[in-house]
Amino acid sequence: MFKGMGGLGDMAKMMKTAQEMQGKMAQLQEELNAIIVTGESGAGLVKATATAKGELTGLEIDPSIFNADEKEVVEDLILAAIKDAQAKADARSKEEMGAMAESLGLPRDMNLPF
Repeated sequence: MFKGMGGLGDMAKMMKTAQEMQGKMAQLQEELNAIIVTGESGAGLVKATATAKGELTGLEIDPSIFNADEKEVVEDLILAAIKDAQAKADARSKEEMGAMAESLGLPRDMNLPF
């Protein structure tokens, strides 16, 4: 393409690859907003849902755990479910980022900006 112009051909290829990567990153951002993960605690008595980006979208609490004497237990179960959802969101996000990195010919464990 840029034969005889030294490294300009490589630069053009690099720019094209960078633009491709930017487009794929934008697409992945949208996909991560659509992927839903569920964290739970208390053997499923409390469930928290979140996007793969970590945004909490829902909380489901089994009414059987509501007892005024066990308020702290309920609070702990809610926090545990939210933390589980966030951990699953982080893992899913890393999985998707790794797959995208591989598709670009980069190492799977490369930390792409996000």
